[in-house]
Amino acid sequence: MMDKRLGVFGGSFDPVHVGHLIIGEILRHELQLDTVLFLPAGRPPHKPEQELAADHHRVEMLELALCDAPGFEISRLDLDRPGSSYTATTLEILREDLSPSAELFFLMGQDSLRDFPRWRDPGRIAQLATLAVALRPGVEMDVRDIIDAVPETAGRIQLVSVPLIGVSSRDVRRRIRDGESFRFQVPTLVANYIVSHGLYTDSGLDATATRVI
Repeated sequence: MMDKRLGVFGGSFDPVHVGHLIIGEILRHELQLDTVLFLPAGRPPHKPEQELAADHHRVEMLELALCDAPGFEISRLDLDRPGSSYTATTLEILREDLSPSAELFFLMGQDSLRDFPRWRDPGRIAQLATLAVALRPGVEMDVRDIIDAVPETAGRIQLVSVPLIGVSSRDVRRRIRDGESFRFQVPTLVANYIVSHGLYTDSGLDATATRVI
């Protein structure tokens, strides 16, 4: 495979929303990534009780959201592997398909970085990929505690300031469930898909689903 700079953007994407796209694009531009790989998660090992929309729905929504977005791609790697998906294992598999000189970047938020020392195999993750951390506006983050806890992260953390985006998948799901508008919080094609398939309502397709956008 040709040399490249690949950003790995993992998440439930339940559903994908405009904040995911904005953050992905900012990190793609700021880090000069050739590709941002959206990696929908299977059942997160740290959230075993979390209810997720069916895999095919989440992938289809991602495909709709990214259909006209050069530099963005989707991988089913974590969905098609049995058992829990751990980041270190995922990155090892991705690394096998890249040339030795290719660079991997693992995209994460600042809260995830604070928790990073408690992840499974954090040192191995840092060996495999640079941690690209999206910071909220005006936030300065001292990473020395992270480096002290996980020495492999030294020189492997890049901080990127991103705008504050008041959208979350949880709030989108709540709005749909409560019959509120979620227009412009997700791409139009994704909104239409959610409505047509009755996703995130308590009773599936019903009359209220046609009015939420």
